[in-house]
Amino acid sequence: MTGPTAHDLEALRVPLTAYCYRLLGAAADADDAVQEAIVRAHLQRERFDPARGVLQAWVFRIATNVCLDMLRSARRRAVSVDLGPAAVPGAALGAPLPPDRFVEPMPDARLLAARGPEEVALERESVRLAVVAALQHLAPRQRATLVLRDVLGFSAAETADILDTTTASVTSALQRARTTLARHRPEPTDRLEPDDAAQRELLERYVAAFEAHDPARLVALLREDARTTMPPFAWWIEGGPTIARLVGAGGCEGARLVSTAINGQPGFGQYRPDDDGTLRPFALVLVEPRGDRIAQVTTFLGTVDRFPEFALPELLRDPTDEFARARS
Repeated sequence: MTGPTAHDLEALRVPLTAYCYRLLGAAADADDAVQEAIVRAHLQRERFDPARGVLQAWVFRIATNVCLDMLRSARRRAVSVDLGPAAVPGAALGAPLPPDRFVEPMPDARLLAARGPEEVALERESVRLAVVAALQHLAPRQRATLVLRDVLGFSAAETADILDTTTASVTSALQRARTTLARHRPEPTDRLEPDDAAQRELLERYVAAFEAHDPARLVALLREDARTTMPPFAWWIEGGPTIARLVGAGGCEGARLVSTAINGQPGFGQYRPDDDGTLRPFALVLVEPRGDRIAQVTTFLGTVDRFPEFALPELLRDPTDEFARARS
């Protein structure tokens, strides 16, 4: 018996990445965990017995052990709104926190493996930044139990085998995990397709208002209770008018937004001009629509080096033409 091939294992990379990311909340850590799991599975491939279960469950057991080992010494990752109250408008950002305090953004291409519209919608919801942050409130084994059962649809028996425990323990852990998650679960966002006409129009209007630094137009597009955050700072503010005034106050003159997809939601690469007018990467920006307005804007500072992961160009030499092509 030779076991699974390298191709068989590689075909599981995207679902494994999504799984490890939900548990770990960090892009590089998820990549490391997936690579380690695939290497271990390849080295142990002759141990796989298809009579005892499917390949995916066997590899997920390996990945789970890798992630649980990594989580033993890790602190809980969060989003800015979990770290303290909203800042007073005009307050300083304060000192940046260590990167391992925050849940990191991930491109859709590395997280979404489903093909049907319903499955894709469920996957998008389960990798939302706020949902991944909510999962971090669970103890690691509870986190794994909930994701395996409620997100990935493994049976209680399969989950018990993956976690090397009993079905009774799985059932108990799942109940506790659901109770804890209910206290931290964010509001759901709209389950819209990326090419939904209404969402596309809303985002186009937001981009136009942002680039024009037009507070009045931004107020009309932001929910009254909208929030904006800028990790790695714990600072965040609430209120559409307050956010609009902040954008209009300056600091982003000449900036452009280029579309991408982040954590199952609309996203942008923000570019700012240098002294010669070349637009260079500044930050990844996650935008969460709710209804006919924007509910959340997260600007991930310090993410310039990650632009290629999100299929974003390194430079915008001709802002108008490049931007138009990127959004077409």
